[in-house]
Formats: sequence, structure tokens, C-alpha cells
Amino acid sequence: MIAYVKGKIAYIEDLIVVVDVNGLGYAVNVSASTIDRLPSQDKSNEDDNNNEVQLFTYLQITDTGQTLHGFLSKEEYRIFLKLISISGVGAKVASGILGALSPSEIIMAILSDNATALSKAPGVGKKTAQRIVLELKDKVQRSELPLEASQVTSSSSSSSSPNEVSGKHDAMEALLALGYGRSEAMQAVLEVTEDGMTANTIIRLALKKL
Repeated sequence: MIAYVKGKIAYIEDLIVVVDVNGLGYAVNVSASTIDRLPSQDKSNEDDNNNEVQLFTYLQITDTGQTLHGFLSKEEYRIFLKLISISGVGAKVASGILGALSPSEIIMAILSDNATALSKAPGVGKKTAQRIVLELKDKVQRSELPLEASQVTSSSSSSSSPNEVSGKHDAMEALLALGYGRSEAMQAVLEVTEDGMTANTIIRLALKKL
């Protein structure tokens, strides 16, 4: 089993990163989000370690061959394993979900029954998103979330209606899309949300806080 690969990025082609480990190139499939977060490929200085990367890996073995999938964090790796454990969710779909949503956002969607958030990922239809929520709700834990995200899901699941939960998450997504950081957006949503509020109201009040 290859737990991780660590070396310099030789080159990137589509969603494949070739990592040079002591002269041996490992072709690793990654998500679009991982591509965006990879270090610079600065080749101006051969001794420069700016383009060194460590990817936690999962080796997929099929009848047609072997494929190595890579992740920048253990959290992404763990979520990937949970996703591919579901019938009908293969490695490509799981990578697509991780390319569209962070591990925290995936867990938040599952804990709050927000299949709509998952269905926004490429290759994920409504039925697949609902299956993910149904099958993983008892397999993910609120402790896997950052503190502020855990507070959002905890308060939502304990006393809010499904519409209110959806409103909080829609507001979060809108604030993130506007460029606000995850922590400050969550804090603003927590501070302004009251029972019965719509997403538009939460967004408007949260923007006044930010």
C-alpha cells in the first residue's frame, strides 16, 4: 500500500499530477480543488523546494489497471474513502465532489440533510446526493468539523426546521462566493440567524456584520 508520495512536481496534465520521487515519477489523479492549491512549479532554481508536495494516496485496482488518487490532507482522504464506499459513487464522482466542496462543507451537507449542496458537484445527480446523505449520516461525526462549522450544524439540527437549515447553508455558500473567509462567514451567520429567517435575510444581515 502506498500511504503517500512526497517529491517535486514534475508536471501537471489535466487532473493528473506527476510527482518526482527520487527520479521515479508517480502519476496521481487529483481533484480540481487540489490542482488550485498545489505549490508553484518554479523551475528557475533546481534546488528550490517551492514545488515540493506531499499527497496522501489511495490505490484503486480495477480489471483495466491501477490508478493512484492523491489528497493534500488526511481529511480529504478520509472523506474520499467514505464516498467511494457508497454503491454508485466511484472514484471519479468522489473526486468531483471534493473538487467542488471542502471536507467541512461535505460533512455539513450530510449532517444537515442538504443533498442540494452535494448535487452541485459535477456528475452528482439528485438521487446520488440523497443516497450519500442517507448512507453517510451515521458515519460522519460533528467532531470532524472545525469548531465554528460544528456550531452551525449543531444549532441547526437541534432546533431548526429543514428550511432554516437550508437557509443557513445557502447563506454560507453565498458569502463564500463573495470572497469572504469560511471562519468569518460562519461567525456572521451564527450571530444574525434567528428562527424563521430566509437565506436572503441572513445574507443581508450577515453582510452588515462583515
